[in-house]
Amino acid sequence: MKKILKTLLFIIAGLVVVVAILALYVKMGLPNVGKPADLKVEATPKRVSRGEYLAKSVAGCMICHSERNFALYGGPVKENSLGMGGELFGRDQGFPGNIYAPNLTPYALGKWTDGELFRAITTGVSRDGRALFPIMNYPAYGKMDQEDVFSIIAYLRTLKPIEHDVQKTELDFPLNFIVNTIPAKATLMPIPDSNNAIAYGQYLVRTASCVECHSKAEKGKIVAGSEFGGGREFASGDGKVLYSANITPDKETGIGNWTRELFIRRFKQYSDSGYQARPVAAGEFNTAMPWMAYTGMRESDLAAIYAYLHSVKPISNAVKKLPGQ
Repeated sequence: MKKILKTLLFIIAGLVVVVAILALYVKMGLPNVGKPADLKVEATPKRVSRGEYLAKSVAGCMICHSERNFALYGGPVKENSLGMGGELFGRDQGFPGNIYAPNLTPYALGKWTDGELFRAITTGVSRDGRALFPIMNYPAYGKMDQEDVFSIIAYLRTLKPIEHDVQKTELDFPLNFIVNTIPAKATLMPIPDSNNAIAYGQYLVRTASCVECHSKAEKGKIVAGSEFGGGREFASGDGKVLYSANITPDKETGIGNWTRELFIRRFKQYSDSGYQARPVAAGEFNTAMPWMAYTGMRESDLAAIYAYLHSVKPISNAVKKLPGQ
């Protein structure tokens, strides 16, 4: 028995050592995506214009990295807050810690090189080597066209500097370790020809992170087979829960019966000249869908998104927006 006990203790001690070494490697040796590229992005008018469009209306950069007025439907960005950061994605919303959107204006990024920005956007590694939490969807941005990423960088350099020091993100255990394993080298892809509506729409859908919100998720990961079928939970700070819509072409529970014109109209109604964001009533749950950002998409791009969504597998999932409906 003594020999068996000694053997067991030896094995346990060995396992503890192995786990400790692995933990040290994950914490100190990762992420490992390589050094930032030595590059300088020329801020041409074409790039700045394209970057503004992507950052505001497609990739959603300005949705999270600005101050929003959630007293109004859709949480429109407050005037003079563009890129200042500070939005909290916290524990009371179901996140594994308190995650703060960084300041993206030249006040905070002035010392960053274009290569460091490119690495952060496409791989999820900050200037100081820290892994970024993937609520900033760098796994998708790492599949963008290189020129589109350059355009976003060019646009960010034009933002008005806003002196706003954002709190540091605090992740709970074990996410504070696991997050280091998420960043990966970018696999950039050329933007498809816009004449190929499905392929081009897929590119836009990936860049806009549609699948991340419109799929069921467990512990932050998409449940396989639920893609675009809706049902992801969005919690508010007061305990209410909202569920995302089914956007597959299922005719009964998704958007299978929507015409292309109706789909486009659903987005563009918020940019009509006469539209004014309405106040959210006391106790009412504001939408989790950032309509005020996506309404800025071109109709041709929305049409391509419609074409792609109608090519995915239909999922029968009758989503109730709010529990009890």
